[in-house]
Amino acid sequence: MTTTPAADWLRLDQQICFSLNAASRAFGGVYRVVLKDLGLTYPQYLVMLVLWEHGDLPVKKLGEHLRLDSGTLSPLLKRLEAAGLVRRERSARDERSVEVRLTEEGTALRERALQVPRRIATATGFDVDEIRALRARLDQLTEALDAAAAEEAAAEAAAAGRGA
Repeated sequence: MTTTPAADWLRLDQQICFSLNAASRAFGGVYRVVLKDLGLTYPQYLVMLVLWEHGDLPVKKLGEHLRLDSGTLSPLLKRLEAAGLVRRERSARDERSVEVRLTEEGTALRERALQVPRRIATATGFDVDEIRALRARLDQLTEALDAAAAEEAAAEAAAAGRGA
């Protein structure tokens, strides 16, 4: 990419963020079809994955796993609760904390969800090793972007502190 003329850097087809967004939207389309039988949206499916893996969790911890704030997570949890898949209860140990628990129906849904990853893997056209490699690269990308965002925020805060 170092031989790419500077003007080409502003082309849409040169933007990694656009490629990632397009892939994400394409995944969304496949997940919409695959998850229809489970009665879940993709964000709801992610919540269920975390709960199936980790069990009961405070909303804050659930949000950390999903990289979602409570303002985004709360409506998801309300819909999952209305569907009878989870319960939200104030923590007996800390009244400020709300625990999210799977109901029996939510736990049972896991069996039906076992087919989802296979269907998604098939839709990608990638083999297992290619999927693992892509995940690893995307995890590296996420870490690098998180670090860059933290550096930018720190530099901005330092500049604001100097009155610049």
